[in-house]
Amino acid sequence: MTVLEQPGSYRPTPPPAWRPRTDPAPLLPDAEPYRVLGTEAADGLDAGLLLRLYGHLVRGRRYNAQATALTRQGRLAVYPSSTGQEACEVAAALALQEQDWLFPSYRDTLAAVARGLDPVQALTLLRGDWHTGYDPHEHRIAPLCTPLATQLPHAVGLAHAARLKGDDVVALAMVGDGGTSEGDFHEALNFAAVWQAPVVFLVQNNGFAISVPLAKQTAAPSLAHKAVGYGMPGRLVDGNDAAAVHEVLTDAVRRAREGGGPTLVEAVTYRMDAHTNADDATRYRSDTEVETWRGHDPIALLEQELTARKLLDEAGMAAEREAAERMAADLRERMNQDPVLDPMDLFTHVYAEQTVQLREQAELLRAELDAAAEAAPDSPEGTQR
Repeated sequence: MTVLEQPGSYRPTPPPAWRPRTDPAPLLPDAEPYRVLGTEAADGLDAGLLLRLYGHLVRGRRYNAQATALTRQGRLAVYPSSTGQEACEVAAALALQEQDWLFPSYRDTLAAVARGLDPVQALTLLRGDWHTGYDPHEHRIAPLCTPLATQLPHAVGLAHAARLKGDDVVALAMVGDGGTSEGDFHEALNFAAVWQAPVVFLVQNNGFAISVPLAKQTAAPSLAHKAVGYGMPGRLVDGNDAAAVHEVLTDAVRRAREGGGPTLVEAVTYRMDAHTNADDATRYRSDTEVETWRGHDPIALLEQELTARKLLDEAGMAAEREAAERMAADLRERMNQDPVLDPMDLFTHVYAEQTVQLREQAELLRAELDAAAEAAPDSPEGTQR
């Protein structure tokens, strides 16, 4: 028994320094996910923005379907579909300005495409070809991140560095609900809040970390409530309401740009497809549950709003579907072309200046390639590499 545990022992009152550094009340998220579509708040929405969101949603749905089909054809090693989550993906891309950075996870290929990345380049990593598949600096899109949540500290570091340099840059980092159980998530939020870094964290809560439901990951009232523990605002939003997600993210990006620090946004959505093409989702969720969420489809919600305001008719919907089919056809054609790969690219973009070990390995590989070429002089040019 310690002195302080003894009956009648002296227990000093903590000094004033213990008091909260910030008032927690303004940081708390709403009790229910924020919605716009189907409410009075929708009356003030910009028609052009709604139509732009709709076009991206329709093309995104088709992109997911086509990429999933490519896995069955052996053209992709794996594809984690974001069908049902398109509103989060598109809103994240459209909320950013050109100079800002997007930090996606492996499921966020659609966000990268909506930001302007070539659809084929967005699939290169999942195809098993050449490094990331695109230049992150050119597109301001960090590499698609397969390890859970490791992109979050990277986003904080970039945002903090940009602020120190005086650059007008905000980083938006995307992660799934499963990623919030990783240490990287907590470390990133803590550093972001302490440094007041201009970064926005978007958690797409799609119900499952592969097969583990959210209730088995956390006992928190919501994932957005976790923000309070780090000293940043938490926002809870309907992740299938494209207008609401865009509004919340745009506000969070603006706040970060103006020096207000980070925000944690939880978008409540649902993964309609399996975790990947290698997953059997019927083992951990029912068809009834999936069908219930189909009734809250992000495309249907936006279509209802647009048609009610007479901003969209059957001809307009058909035109968007045709544009999506053209995109899918172009994606199929280019993905069906066998890439010409150079094994020496294994040593490219690893270090700014190659280490002694890498140079030795590169020389060994070069010698093996030259020997193979000499042994097969009649082989078509480029097949050895």
